[in-house]
Amino acid sequence: MDTSVTGHPALLDAFLGVAAELLDGVDAALDTLDDSTVNGSPVPGTVNSPFALVAHIHGMAQFWGGAFAAGEDLPPRDRDAEFEATGTVDEAHHLTAELRDRLPGWATVAVTDGIRNRSAKGTSRKDAAFVTPEWVLDHMLREMSQHLGHLEVCRDILLAGRQ
Repeated sequence: MDTSVTGHPALLDAFLGVAAELLDGVDAALDTLDDSTVNGSPVPGTVNSPFALVAHIHGMAQFWGGAFAAGEDLPPRDRDAEFEATGTVDEAHHLTAELRDRLPGWATVAVTDGIRNRSAKGTSRKDAAFVTPEWVLDHMLREMSQHLGHLEVCRDILLAGRQ
């Protein structure tokens, strides 16, 4: 059992606060799009659509938080399918809402119990067997912030093309 973060509620509070801010940013970006632009790409075949970026954020967090840290028995992650996903703005909001509901439980497990399932499938990282709970939480925030930035740039380019 990893115990390096046990008893550190400040870490949990900080993680959840930053994650909420990032998901607020994702939802705000989605609110500027319609069902056509959410699936658009400024450079088709090269740049991911806003929906695909949200699907990737969801898949990443579900893997690292749910399957890996919390040890939940979730369907295997299909990272490639995340980047090809399409859907509506409402469906994208549903993905962020699910993360808002699930992240507190997953992060609590990481903080109190450590990593429950290092053998979870869904990453190409060679160091997954050795990462700490802190690393998992930081990694999820890094990925969410990186892809929120991608989403905002993609949205800006797509909307500029409509003017």
